[in-house]
Amino acid sequence: MLFLSSTPSLSVPSARAFQSSSSFLLSPRNPSSFPSTFSKFLRASSSSTGESESKQNQEPIRTSYAGVKLEDTVDDIKKGKLRLDSWISSRIQGISRARVQSSIKSGLVAVNGRVVDKASHNLRSGDKVNCVISDLQPLKAEPEDIPLDIVYEDEHVLVVNKPIHMVVHPAPGNASGTLVNGLLHHCSLPTVSLTDEEFHSDTEHISDDEDDEGFYLSSSQASIRPGIVHRLDKGTSGLVVVAKDEHSHAHLSEQFKLHTIQRVYISLTCGVPSPLAGRVDVPIGRDSNNRIRMIALPGLRNHGRVRHAASRYKVIEILADGASALVEWRLETGRTHQIRAHAKYMGIPLLGDEVYGGTKSMVLSLLRPRTSPSYHGELSELISGLERPCLHALSLGFQHPYTSENVHFSCPPPSDFADVLRQLRKISTEKASY
Repeated sequence: MLFLSSTPSLSVPSARAFQSSSSFLLSPRNPSSFPSTFSKFLRASSSSTGESESKQNQEPIRTSYAGVKLEDTVDDIKKGKLRLDSWISSRIQGISRARVQSSIKSGLVAVNGRVVDKASHNLRSGDKVNCVISDLQPLKAEPEDIPLDIVYEDEHVLVVNKPIHMVVHPAPGNASGTLVNGLLHHCSLPTVSLTDEEFHSDTEHISDDEDDEGFYLSSSQASIRPGIVHRLDKGTSGLVVVAKDEHSHAHLSEQFKLHTIQRVYISLTCGVPSPLAGRVDVPIGRDSNNRIRMIALPGLRNHGRVRHAASRYKVIEILADGASALVEWRLETGRTHQIRAHAKYMGIPLLGDEVYGGTKSMVLSLLRPRTSPSYHGELSELISGLERPCLHALSLGFQHPYTSENVHFSCPPPSDFADVLRQLRKISTEKASY
């Protein structure tokens, strides 16, 4: 088995790797459910026919959807527009939107007898839809000369500061430009193919988005496993640790499993949480009305695909007369969109988080009443430039897999986050007191 390995480069962390986070945080630069049934859901021809009648009447939950057929009529649309890909996704439990879109683009979907190859096609009440889910096409992860901000590297582990808008690993729709592509080049590894089993699980299950048990990349000569131990959302910046050999991967994975990894995030929120510090222990599941969004579901701790999620938070600064706050988060679990979903549940969505309610219009509605009209133009320009949730993985600490030394790394947020924070501080800043 081959892991991320290359000639050792850095053995000493950069000075900023051990920079204390407190100077940044406390010293302002400028003080002042899926549908319950399908109408018609036809199994692929290869499906087993020996099931009992009771099982046949249940919704099938699959790990592979290749060849599955759907023939159904669109019910009355109450309001708004209904996209073709969204409707098909809602009719086939667990299938990913990307998989449905791939089938549409492949010409395998017809509406009222005519092939439609646009995923955004708007459906009307009474439309008859015929769909066949396409086979998965294997992806290739090719080494790419992508600049990586390596905070620390030795023979066994690597810590990288992931920029905003970078996806951690390849997936349908993001086959290039990912952290894995950059790591393959950085470690002088060859182009590899991603197998269906390893990377193309069709089921959009609720998984640990950050605590990742790893994945394999297969080449013709060996199995290459870039040691991605945890992940960050595309829009989240900050620190990610990567294992460069099997022992390191197993050791780090166990630390994530036991929740002994120290992870600190900072965010800018819409409004100020009350109380100023606390613990959110609310399970998270996928929002049945929006498949790309998670939702906090109190009272459903052991229900189906809902997963336990716990976050600790603390307000560092109250900003802009209470319109916003700089909040520190420490995760006890690592669920998909955990901080974003918990923040929304608390009524303080992250600035710039269009998916979870921290929209530009909401941010401006909070800030304008607290600022002079002469400043509104500059404020609008600043907020309009927000292209992601203001969330940053500030610090990361773990036990080194070989030396057993407790190591800790930190990095300041990127310029987009820092610029917004600076402007909010100009309006007003108050250190939180407990």
